[in-house]
Amino acid sequence: MSSSARPRGHVLTNFIAIIAATGGLLFGYDTGIISAALLQLTRDFHLTTLSAEVVTAAIIAGALAGCIIAAPLSDRFGRRRTVMTAAALFLLGTIIVTLAHSVAVLVLARLILGLAIGAASQIVPIYIAEISPPERRGTLVVAFQLAVVIGITISFFTGYLLRESSWRLMFGLGMIPALILFIGMAFLPNSPRWTAIQGEIETARSILRRVRPTDAKADRELQEIIDAHDEQAPISELFKPWVRPALVASVGIALLCQLTGINAVMYYAPTIFSNAGFGEGAALLTSVAVGIAMTLATLFGGWAVDAWGRRALMLRLLPGAVISLIVLGSMFAIGATHGIGAWITVIAIIGYTVFNVGSLSVAVWLVGAEVYPLSCRGKGMSLVAASHWGADLIISLTTLSLVNALGAGGTFWLFAAINALAFFFVLRYVPETRGRSLEELEASLKNGTFAPADRKAVSAE
Repeated sequence: MSSSARPRGHVLTNFIAIIAATGGLLFGYDTGIISAALLQLTRDFHLTTLSAEVVTAAIIAGALAGCIIAAPLSDRFGRRRTVMTAAALFLLGTIIVTLAHSVAVLVLARLILGLAIGAASQIVPIYIAEISPPERRGTLVVAFQLAVVIGITISFFTGYLLRESSWRLMFGLGMIPALILFIGMAFLPNSPRWTAIQGEIETARSILRRVRPTDAKADRELQEIIDAHDEQAPISELFKPWVRPALVASVGIALLCQLTGINAVMYYAPTIFSNAGFGEGAALLTSVAVGIAMTLATLFGGWAVDAWGRRALMLRLLPGAVISLIVLGSMFAIGATHGIGAWITVIAIIGYTVFNVGSLSVAVWLVGAEVYPLSCRGKGMSLVAASHWGADLIISLTTLSLVNALGAGGTFWLFAAINALAFFFVLRYVPETRGRSLEELEASLKNGTFAPADRKAVSAE
């Protein structure tokens, strides 16, 4: 059956994306569970504001290192093996954190979990993007982000249900998806693009024929890969003028995804709302509502990135995030977080979550996995992930201090201003990648028509 359509190609691609995206589930669960566990950890370990920020930020510091280490590993040993290594680190970190009896061991365990998260965030989106057909790449890569927010939501539900139980059980449940990821990846194929660049052309052809509807389409795509590149480039390639527009667009989105404040809400919402007069149970329920909003927004975004486009989605939703944060900040500033004001506050934070997660968080890993040339895609995605985690580290280390210095109202207004900045950044520097093959995007870098501003300059000439 060389040319007839094979629906099983789509089925296999979906299955590959689901298993690989389990790394996102771990990413979300292990970063989100601290939100609820922190209330118990503060009591059990007598944490101060600073030590609470250090325990929270340890996983982010580990992720920053993990995403940098994963790039050369994935280029040398392959995307699949690197994901399996991350799964093993997830298991190790989860066991240690569950048994921790001191702050030092707790921080160490979360550093190990961070290494796994950083590696997963760097390589899973690339793996899915390189194995997906162009017309479905957006939806399938967003499956990773969907898994992240599902993991976050599960962690919020778990935190609420186990609020009277032990934080050790909260962390220990993370071993289940880690085992699924490790075992599942053992049976999945390598990325056909990585395989081809290693010179294993027939193996790459065999993989593509399994995940494309026809042999002819698989062979045509393989030829495009061969024509585009045949070797890995050094990291210095990322800073050459022709690659720079991809670097600016992807790293900019990665930074803004965090600096716009979404993880500040995820990590510290129960603490902020508890301090504002909400009961502990009510504060945790607010986090559950935030988690559900994240999931629904990502489901919508998974459809919209291919229906509307990546750039169009961000430009349409970011203004809503700005308005929601202005309202949220105003409610805290005037102290109207009781009675009807409490409902307005919760609606505002859910609105912000929907508009921010449904735009920047949906696009960040997708755009990063799409825009770089194949020869330096792993290294480029490493910079994207490092930027994301570096900004997240700043947010996790400063949010409670910002709230103490500016008040919750001033902090949310600051995030509103950064969301407005994100809108103008996307407008100027981020291209539309919907429906374009990875090789077509690489060609647009080479001919200088990649970014919106570049295209205007070329047309003006």
